[in-house]
Amino acid sequence: MQMDFVQALRDLGREKDIPLNTLSEIIEVALVSAYKRHFGAASEIHVDIDWDSGQAAVFIRKRVVEHVENPHTEMSLAEARRLDPTVEEGESLDIEVSPSEFGRIAAQTAKQVVAQRIREAEREIIYEEFSNRDGDVVTGVVQRRDGRTVLIDLGKVEAVLPASEQSSLDSYRFGERLKVYILEVKRTTKTPRVLVSRSHPGLLRRLFELEVPEVHDGVVEIKAQARESGARSKIAVHSRQDNVDPVGACVGHRGSRVQAVVDELRGEKVDIVRWSDDPARYVASALSPAKVSKVVIEERSRSATVIAPDNQLSLAIGREGQNVRLAARLTGWRIDIRSEAQAAEQAAAAAQAAAIEAGEVPAPEEAADIALPEGGAEADAPEASASAEAPVAGTEPEPSEDEAAVEDAPQVVEEG
Repeated sequence: MQMDFVQALRDLGREKDIPLNTLSEIIEVALVSAYKRHFGAASEIHVDIDWDSGQAAVFIRKRVVEHVENPHTEMSLAEARRLDPTVEEGESLDIEVSPSEFGRIAAQTAKQVVAQRIREAEREIIYEEFSNRDGDVVTGVVQRRDGRTVLIDLGKVEAVLPASEQSSLDSYRFGERLKVYILEVKRTTKTPRVLVSRSHPGLLRRLFELEVPEVHDGVVEIKAQARESGARSKIAVHSRQDNVDPVGACVGHRGSRVQAVVDELRGEKVDIVRWSDDPARYVASALSPAKVSKVVIEERSRSATVIAPDNQLSLAIGREGQNVRLAARLTGWRIDIRSEAQAAEQAAAAAQAAAIEAGEVPAPEEAADIALPEGGAEADAPEASASAEAPVAGTEPEPSEDEAAVEDAPQVVEEG
């Protein structure tokens, strides 16, 4: 082989990121195919390439025998000793074969094998590179649209961004640079298929790892995240060092760090809350920016009842329940929010029911009977209601003055 051929292999390896040992294997396979095509027989062939000097040699291994039956795989002892006087019968001898002896068809076969194997090696390298990056964030350029699907150029491969993984705030203009979250990588007969996302909650976590050194170094830990893509997100953070404020570290000086994340998400709102191992405090913090008065935890049902000031109730619930829904996803607790007025009414009703059950106060019906005087209007009310039923025309006797007075008695009580 010539030096320029070896240099061409070096250049090809750098361009395609293919290691030299892989290229050596490819050349060896190609020459084996070419040899079989030229000589029409199977032989044990191997290639030695000196990448420093540019020298390459192709060898065929033949077995030394007394009587040759297959000249492609065997050679006589006399012929072998002309090449190596120390060789003995039964041993194998490597004989150099000049590729210049190969015909045009054999050379074309070698070329096709090299091209095919290089494509396969390139696909395998791309797959290995991206298969280990599931859950990572990479920067790509919007290349084109295929229906509702957006194709993102990642350099070596074109990633697929399906409609279900897109954010409503993105425009996906041609040439626009954006960061995407790698969901999965699949082998195909052609280039590996890389599936990416702009709506996955993991994108939020990775963006904070890129923007906040404390998160990247593990000083500040993101305990949980909840996201409604294109609208609002929440993350719960915790510091492993007492002298580091986790919320302040993520917000940054004048909000620079969190603003960088918001800008990458095209204006999506992000709430940063403080994580706590106390469920009540954690739930209260998760409902930020609303301020709550009290949180009651029910461990068995894993639910939390939150009491919020009347002027904070709508903020705690959020538009169409978005804030409380995200807080429930973030904490993993079922959250029920009530205003202070509603809680006071329920508490009063519960106290009254408990007092009635204990016999400390009479039931409302009993209290009404005790308050009315004996023989009064309430006592005669059954006769009044009975007489108030729809009469049959022409059969109703004229009421007496006393009966008329009884019929008018309930109206007097209501007005009084």
